[in-house]
Amino acid sequence: MSAERSPAVEEQKRKGLRVAFAVSIGFTLAVYAGAIVPFLGPLFAAQFLLGSSRPMPLGKTIGAAMIILIVGMAMMVLTNVLGARPAPFLLILGLTYFACFAAQSTGKGGPAVFLVLVVSIIVPLLGILNKELANSILSILVAGVLSGTALMWFAHAVFPEPFSPEVEVAIDERPPALGRALANTVILLGSVVICLTSDNLTAAAVIPITVASLLGQLDVAASARVAIGLVLVNLFGGVLASVAYAALSLRPNLFSIFLIVLVVVLLIGGRAAGRSKDGPVFAGALTTFLILFGLGVSPLPGSAAESFATRIVYVAAALIYALLFAVILWPRTRETKRISA
Repeated sequence: MSAERSPAVEEQKRKGLRVAFAVSIGFTLAVYAGAIVPFLGPLFAAQFLLGSSRPMPLGKTIGAAMIILIVGMAMMVLTNVLGARPAPFLLILGLTYFACFAAQSTGKGGPAVFLVLVVSIIVPLLGILNKELANSILSILVAGVLSGTALMWFAHAVFPEPFSPEVEVAIDERPPALGRALANTVILLGSVVICLTSDNLTAAAVIPITVASLLGQLDVAASARVAIGLVLVNLFGGVLASVAYAALSLRPNLFSIFLIVLVVVLLIGGRAAGRSKDGPVFAGALTTFLILFGLGVSPLPGSAAESFATRIVYVAAALIYALLFAVILWPRTRETKRISA
């Protein structure tokens, strides 16, 4: 049994090392360069690396990057043209979210779907809540996509996958769960509306992405206990960000940032790299950590005004909101009944 597990364990170790290496270096370089959203590139890299043990083929990499950039430009145009007209603006946003959730429900698309979802959340919120950033959103997005892609290839060059015959892995393809995708759209769009009306940039950067991340993870929940576990693990990512920021305040320099991010991502990323059902859960905790810690060191206007305790409250509120409304709005399938039981 252990001999059978050994290749999978070694693969998980390599994948976890790639994620830790790419995220820690990418995050440190982004802070050094004064990136306004330093977590964006490392977040893209982590999603690409967790999606497969092999580097994405060049054509697929360019395709994913182009899709993300096109969506970002479309969201920027949408925000500029319809930002002052809530009804059509929210309708188009909702259609975009619905398409992403419908694609996720089929098991297709991989990490690119979640990244498109992140882009379609960040760009409109930053464009409306901070006019100073409106003109630089596209450059922020381009830098994030390019750095995330470069980090993915660099990590695979440093920790290559040993040569083995190509084995075709069966993809868990399912018919689209349109009812659940519609419910998820309503839940996410509700969180976006709350952030737009509250005019709080930090909450806008934390709450909707946390909601989108948890909605994707809830597919693995088979009971109320597992669903509550998802909330606690994601909240753990926020607590780790708070502890990491407190440690950084003792020695605030780039080397400390590198070491702190490396240690934390080794802790979370190793679990996120596994093939078990826990993988997406710890990937969500990694997303939470990167966002909160990134906001702590970001020059984003107003981000320093919020304490880490307040940000963790935002995360907890987003997690409870997503879980509660998923129980209420999701179609009553067998899995939903087990979650609500």
